[in-house]
Amino acid sequence: MSLKQEDIIRPIANFPRDIWGDQFLELDQQEEQHGVKQEQEVKYLIEDVRKEIFTSLSIPTHHTELLKLVDAIQRLGITYYFEDEINQVLQLNTSMIHMVINGRVLILPFDIFSKYKDEEGDFKESLKDDVHGLLELYEATYMSMPGESILDDALAFTRTCLTAIANDPLLRETTVSMRIQEALEQPLNKRLPRIEALRYIPFYQQQAYHNESLLKLAKLGFSLLQSLHKKELSQISKWWKSFDVPSNLPYARNRPVECYFWALAVYFEPQYSVSRVFLARFFFIQTLLDDTYESMMLMGLIKSLRALLKQFKVTCLNELPENMKLIYQILMKLFEEMDEILLREGKAHHLNYIIDAVKEYIESYLTEAKWANEEYTPTMEEHLEVSYISIGYKCALIAGFASMGNIITDEVFKWAFSNPPLVIACCRLCRTMDDLVTYKEEEDRKHVASGIMCYRKQFNVSEEQACELYNRKVEDAWKEVNAEFISCKDVKLPIRMRVINFARSMDVLYKNKDNFTHVGEELINHITSLLVDGIIT
Repeated sequence: MSLKQEDIIRPIANFPRDIWGDQFLELDQQEEQHGVKQEQEVKYLIEDVRKEIFTSLSIPTHHTELLKLVDAIQRLGITYYFEDEINQVLQLNTSMIHMVINGRVLILPFDIFSKYKDEEGDFKESLKDDVHGLLELYEATYMSMPGESILDDALAFTRTCLTAIANDPLLRETTVSMRIQEALEQPLNKRLPRIEALRYIPFYQQQAYHNESLLKLAKLGFSLLQSLHKKELSQISKWWKSFDVPSNLPYARNRPVECYFWALAVYFEPQYSVSRVFLARFFFIQTLLDDTYESMMLMGLIKSLRALLKQFKVTCLNELPENMKLIYQILMKLFEEMDEILLREGKAHHLNYIIDAVKEYIESYLTEAKWANEEYTPTMEEHLEVSYISIGYKCALIAGFASMGNIITDEVFKWAFSNPPLVIACCRLCRTMDDLVTYKEEEDRKHVASGIMCYRKQFNVSEEQACELYNRKVEDAWKEVNAEFISCKDVKLPIRMRVINFARSMDVLYKNKDNFTHVGEELINHITSLLVDGIIT
């Protein structure tokens, strides 16, 4: 393809190679056979816990303990076994606040803030010695919404106190110190449920009050679900390997395992297996499109791709170079497979929504290419709202609704396309976190102006000031997400949870550095613990 004046060629990124190789191609057959025996035992344990829940429901004096049991079920990562029972528990009238925020039950006394403050309105000095109370209050602050200054004050107070306790030489390496450090590093509201389950199971086991049936169910349930996840990853690895991406697209990031981990972060539950596999593949294709665009930025190429998507055909590829032909063929193959699945479900037309989302995504490439061609630096707001990465996150959210069952209707897709505040807040959070850890590398590659650069130019501030503002924007976006999660009650919980978990995934993949591109020890440990190592029983 000949270059036009509007086309720009940029330096090819020297991305690190895939670190996993063929590790996930084959399945352990003995593990599969063992899983059949576990399934029967899990059924008995589920019934044991159900009986306990129903018995306690009829005894008012047991209701507070019942809420704590629900909290344990959620933190142990087995909510999907008891969704109906949990809904019944949350209808109880108790002397406790039980707020379901971001899919977690927060159990707090009604007078929580007066409980922690003295007559002058300051936090009580005695609270500094109450580790449990400090942790309870600290976690509550991350459920805050815009304008709740009292929670901002509580966060500053509890963080200072907890940091001092964690740094006490007498407490180092103790369980208390480790719990505090984990909370300071990542509060509960930002943790991925599957990773939190791994953290919480050994802690719960050490508690004298633990429920033996529930603990055993958590361990067996984790193992059974891990087997399903391994099977999915094996299937995806074979699919991906058939395209030989490293040879055909050597400039692109080869991240099949990380893409699957990302999809697993959005939804880990067994009932979403088809959706999870589709989203993982979709992430692969997005990565290829982004890396091709960022290395070439060919306006003519993008326009040709847009035209082909309108036709939705695998033929007529002559206008595309070889690398884009392969990407387009992979995309069409994915759409064809999902079309067959949705047809069997009686929802074939749902694919049209996903195709429309991809078209919007491709259009956003043209917007950024135009900015680069005209040497135009967009405002920070333009960069956050209409850059291709922002639209890409929205596109992935919409793609994630594919084949989630009867809960997904035309109205759900229309809601997502209408740019509701919950989706906007999530995408803004994702875009901001992404920009904070990638802007230097993008500027080195003569990328279109990063958000940090846009803000610096718009307001004539230093790099440090711009980064400080973006960090505040991340926390502000979380508050918006919390508020919108509560307010849009007409959108069913499983749908809102996809948005929340998408935001949580960023706290693993794009916190402090671009862990998706430069896969480091922390992400390797997460992937290994979820997809390689067996849980200790």
